[in-house]
Amino acid sequence: MGSVPSIKTSASIEGSQGLDWDGVRAPSAAEFEILAQAAYDRLPEDFRKLCADLVINVTEFPEDDVLKELEAESPFDLLGLFSGIGLPQQGYAPQTGQMPNTIHLYRRPILDYWAEHDETLGAIVTHVLVHEIGHHFGFDDDDMDAIEKAAG
Repeated sequence: MGSVPSIKTSASIEGSQGLDWDGVRAPSAAEFEILAQAAYDRLPEDFRKLCADLVINVTEFPEDDVLKELEAESPFDLLGLFSGIGLPQQGYAPQTGQMPNTIHLYRRPILDYWAEHDETLGAIVTHVLVHEIGHHFGFDDDDMDAIEKAAG
């Protein structure tokens, strides 16, 4: 019998011998919703108060009609989406039958992005959440960056 080869890496990973990789898995849809709620709860309170009627929806992937409308090449191209009428475009009173403004967080594309980048999953979810809520308010990138930094 031959010996088991060791894996050589260009960088040493401290403490990796004690990790149980067999039990590691991506968060389930329910766990992802908890993560999204925690990210939302970390946003500045004044900002959250303005989001009272906003619905946050976690799904696996964008719908086919959304991908087609946005001309996405792959369902992994879209991490989140704001749907509805942003505050700057709304009239004095909501129209009858108007659906609530919704932020869609797409779990699988976010997890794929996470696997390919050196960021925490919580930071990515916070970034997508702030960016999509920013569309609701009509914020520019500087406004969204400031809110994201305040969420810490």
